[in-house]
Amino acid sequence: MAEPTSPPTGYRLLLPSDWVKIPLRKGDAEQAVREIVASAFARVPADVPRDRLTPLRLELERGLLAAVADARKAKALELYLPMRLSREVNLGASIVVSEALLPSRSGPSGAPAPVSDPAEVAVQLISGGGGTDVDLSSGEVDGALAVRRERVVPADPERGVELASRRVDYLVAVPSDPSRWFAAAFSTMGAGNPKDDLANALVEWFDALMTTFRWSWT
Repeated sequence: MAEPTSPPTGYRLLLPSDWVKIPLRKGDAEQAVREIVASAFARVPADVPRDRLTPLRLELERGLLAAVADARKAKALELYLPMRLSREVNLGASIVVSEALLPSRSGPSGAPAPVSDPAEVAVQLISGGGGTDVDLSSGEVDGALAVRRERVVPADPERGVELASRRVDYLVAVPSDPSRWFAAAFSTMGAGNPKDDLANALVEWFDALMTTFRWSWT
């Protein structure tokens, strides 16, 4: 298969049906939230009293809008959240997709040169940011250089973060554009402990999900 000569225009992930995508770069994220909420509550049995549904619906919408606001602060492109349509949205897990621009460096001639060494990528793109038990590794995702970071981020009550979380970041080099990197950041609190069985299972699930990642040129 020939190497692509132009950067991809998008990507694909094979997400389960109970995960929803909220686009942040195009369209109206708030309208997407309203549609998600309407879809969720359209499946609630008709015999459930409305006075019980209204507070749940408002809470769901507020939670989704708060997640959207946080993702926008991070300049994200898309936000993915797991829906539990029978009851509520589980905001204990999320995937935030964004784009990272790699700072250029000077080559031997003084001209800008791309950074392609995984160790340098790890230092420039995903060093810092807090957390403990940091695990760095590199490999490929759909034929492109990728760096994976896993860590535990402690709770920060002053910022309204009451529980520690498990974070896994994938940074994937964009083909034919060495200065751009695709970034997928997964976060979960597990069942209240970022190292519990649920957190471990969700991290394994996210790693498996990233094996379905494919670039698109359409």
